Amino acid sequence: MNTRNLLLVFLLLISARQEVLSQFGFSHEVGVITGPVTFYSDFGQRNDFETNAGNVGFGIGLVHYLNFSYRADCNCYTRDTYFNDHFKIRNEIDYHKTNLEHMGRWVDPDDNSEFAQQLRAMEASTTVFDIGSQLEYYPLSIRDFAAGGYKLAPFVSLGVHYVNFNPEVTSSRGPLNTPASTPVKYLNAFQQEAASTFSMVGSIGVRYKLTPLSDLMLDSRWQYYFSDWVDGLNPGIDQNEVRPVPENKSNDWIFWLNVGYIYYLD
Repeated sequence: MNTRNLLLVFLLLISARQEVLSQFGFSHEVGVITGPVTFYSDFGQRNDFETNAGNVGFGIGLVHYLNFSYRADCNCYTRDTYFNDHFKIRNEIDYHKTNLEHMGRWVDPDDNSEFAQQLRAMEASTTVFDIGSQLEYYPLSIRDFAAGGYKLAPFVSLGVHYVNFNPEVTSSRGPLNTPASTPVKYLNAFQQEAASTFSMVGSIGVRYKLTPLSDLMLDSRWQYYFSDWVDGLNPGIDQNEVRPVPENKSNDWIFWLNVGYIYYLD
């Protein structure tokens, strides 16, 4: 599924006629989120601050909520149940791009080995579009928060997203998969074409009541991809020692700290 189709699906989702949907007992919220994305991949050194601080991109997303505590068709609250007062469904489409390079002790400037020079010459970028849904849980009453009973509403969420990614990996020493440009354990470990996968998404965040019909949101997200090719690099097996290499301990994943503005459709 390409980017245009992902956007089309999302727009169809949120543009469905509200008077038809509201008969099921909910209202709608829409918003935008944005913030830095830390990409944990096969580039760089695991658990290294320089890697985590350096391989950071930027993301933006469009969000749509189904709010079960309020009915838009009658401007009234729905039946008071625990689910209606503590859960929302969050649908969204996201875009983020990250430039990647090897960091950490293996590329120390004082290391002039062939291996270190090859790593320093490698760089990549990956562009990611994803679309999906999360079930969002609010420990405090959604009704009370909407009515101004308190200013802060914490939440947690869990969901699944469909992901389309497009990586690009290069070396300043020449074409990849040649002895001059590529460490032995990285031979035939690159992907330069767009592909797709699924991901698991979990969030912890909080909303701040800005006006009766709008909130500010702070959201910290962990997103685990069901693929190790999202960054374009998957070393797999060390061809020298025939064992899994440390960089390939897990699939690619991100941490996204974003802020958002949410508007309630009245």
